[in-house]
Amino acid sequence: MTAPLRVLSLYEGFFAGGARVLHTDVVAGLHAGGQSHRVLSVAARARRESTVQVMWDDPRCRRLVEAGVEVRSLGRTAGDAPLAPETFGPRHLRRAAAMIARADIVVSLKEQPLGLLLALRERGMMPDVPVAVCLHRSDPAHAGAARDWLGEAARTGLVSTAISCAESTRDAYREVVGEGVASQVVANGIDTERFGPGTARERAAIRRSLGIPADAPVVLFAARFDAMKNPGLFLRAVAAHSRRRPGTHYLMCGAGMSAANPALRAAFAEAGVAASARVHVLGIRDDMPALHRIADIVALTSAFGEASPLCLIEGAASGATPVTTAVGDAARVVEGFGVVTAHDPVGIAGAWDQVLAARPAFRRLAIAARPRLSRERMIEEYRLAIEALAVRVPLAA
Repeated sequence: MTAPLRVLSLYEGFFAGGARVLHTDVVAGLHAGGQSHRVLSVAARARRESTVQVMWDDPRCRRLVEAGVEVRSLGRTAGDAPLAPETFGPRHLRRAAAMIARADIVVSLKEQPLGLLLALRERGMMPDVPVAVCLHRSDPAHAGAARDWLGEAARTGLVSTAISCAESTRDAYREVVGEGVASQVVANGIDTERFGPGTARERAAIRRSLGIPADAPVVLFAARFDAMKNPGLFLRAVAAHSRRRPGTHYLMCGAGMSAANPALRAAFAEAGVAASARVHVLGIRDDMPALHRIADIVALTSAFGEASPLCLIEGAASGATPVTTAVGDAARVVEGFGVVTAHDPVGIAGAWDQVLAARPAFRRLAIAARPRLSRERMIEEYRLAIEALAVRVPLAA
């Protein structure tokens, strides 16, 4: 009997964000499917978007543990900038090297953990294990020093495969990884059993819990408070839209989407949006399927950096209509069931009106798209990519 392929995933840390949701789906799915997966998180906590997020409290971490995946941490603290190679001491490096030595393949979730691998190589401690990097943005320039780490790792052969979640990601990183790194696209997918329309009774209960009338339109903005997500543009669209449809409720959730965040309060003031019972600032939520289920519209106003945003397909699978700016692969993702807008608050508000005016038809289109949004295809493509790397590297040696 052949031993299962041993795969170690490197996370910068566990904190709210679509890439961690997606990669956790992949790891849990592949582990259940016969591969043997473990996870090493560089950080045990993260200070981001005016929050402190502890690894062991994170739903993604808890899910992996419940799935039987071994999860370890180097105990560092993640912040706005990734941890550089020179910040790792001998104790961190010995622990990391021991875990890597027990793997057949290393998979880095985004480029930030590559600082650890470069530190190991510089000190002669990096085991001879092939490395793949999973890329989830369309703007490598905004990755800061981690972009340079990826370029160095690609040039020197430390990284041999790049798996991109979108065509825009592959194209944006082509110059960084060069010709010597095998590159492929595995489009995002989601758990369509978890994200679904639900029943009328379930939707009514969720609305009551938030104080939203049964017939009120709902626009959901699921994003962290970050310039990339452009929350100011969303709020300016809310200001324009609420004047025309004063009964609409707007939900804002994600890291930093809290009244405790002074930058968010300033964005409200700048957009001319007054705090009210119709603008719900919810912070980080663990019940995202419930929020998507009651939404009529899932809004994305990002200015840059997006590749294939999960919130768009999570909303569609739940019956909501995605209305998004044209960033990354967003337009391709929502083709046939969503609306693409310019970066203009009045135009965005008009698109929301367009969807609400034909809500039953848009809802039918979203629900009909559910089969193409499932994660099963994505997990199988990741399995094939990882197994191909395990075969290809020995043949090339």
